[in-house]
Amino acid sequence: MSWNWQRPDWPNFTYDSTALAPLERRFLLQSGEFIGAFKHIGADDQDTLKIELISDEAVKTSEIEGEILNRDSVQSSLRHQLGLGAERPGITPAERGIAKMMVDLYRSFADSLADKTMFDWHRMLLSGDTSIQVIGGYRTHAEAMQVVSGPIHEPTVHFEAPPSRRVPDEMKQFVTWFNDTAPGGKNPLSPLTRAGVTHLYFVCIHPFEDGNGRIGRALAEKSLAQNLGQPSLIALAYTIERKRNDYYASLERNNKETEITSWLKYFANTILEAQNNTIRRVDFYVAKAKFYEKHRGTINKRQEKVIARIFREGIDGFKGGLSAENYISITGTSRATATRDLQDLIEKGALTRTGELRHTRYQLNLAKPRELHGRA
Repeated sequence: MSWNWQRPDWPNFTYDSTALAPLERRFLLQSGEFIGAFKHIGADDQDTLKIELISDEAVKTSEIEGEILNRDSVQSSLRHQLGLGAERPGITPAERGIAKMMVDLYRSFADSLADKTMFDWHRMLLSGDTSIQVIGGYRTHAEAMQVVSGPIHEPTVHFEAPPSRRVPDEMKQFVTWFNDTAPGGKNPLSPLTRAGVTHLYFVCIHPFEDGNGRIGRALAEKSLAQNLGQPSLIALAYTIERKRNDYYASLERNNKETEITSWLKYFANTILEAQNNTIRRVDFYVAKAKFYEKHRGTINKRQEKVIARIFREGIDGFKGGLSAENYISITGTSRATATRDLQDLIEKGALTRTGELRHTRYQLNLAKPRELHGRA
């Protein structure tokens, strides 16, 4: 089987730019929408929301690779790295490392890419891993770097990267290409196209023993941030993780040819979905602040506890909606009290109700985006 890096035209990727043009326009429009929505949040709340968005990306980019991290620990480390508080005890090297990488990405997005950038990220990610031969440097092992699945005696090879001896030269070309295609570079590319090529190009070289997926997604976000002129805070890993199989399948479909229109369309649409998820989460955060402002001092401790529990579920809400049984379970109160509390919340406009009898469900009554900040 022939891989894309074995083709004579590697790494000269080709694609249909006209197929991407409407997606690029939509990205720029939604970028303005995000900036407008974010401005409606106070400075302190902006810091809190940044921590939430960055921590979700940190946790999800690790989860894509099968590494489950504690979100609260990652948030604590992020706050510490950003000078917003002390780091709580018991944080693992993996949690601290991904937090450091995300903060470095956030702060230094505008800097040109260099080997050192990626070496530093690699050290942050894998500082506690004793199984890696080379940490903070490109792989050097002689054996093939393969992405495989299935049983050891009969593995399925999804991809084989260039041999280690080729990696330094491959990465020299990659770094040059990345910097040349930046805004103000020799050959600037539009945002979605550049981010998509960045990610595919990098993971096809697969320059590290481990951490390639996480660093590749960080590079895509660095690319987007450079094109926007500010950190994107885009929910890329959050969105990819939701459809992880589609992500891997698209990578596999596009690792044998250098014509990559299908990959760029997939990745562009994923970024647009991620961008929309971020806008929804900003709207949700604004709606949350307005909800508490409206109902401050009007609800009891039991009601406060349940409402806080619903808000913790985020934009997807309480799975299946809140039921009276959920209310009883969360508060430990009686059914009669739960019924009175829920009816009181409806009358105050804090909750809405759907269904009847045992199918009755309750949802937060939140302001819509148009009501939050006048967007059409």
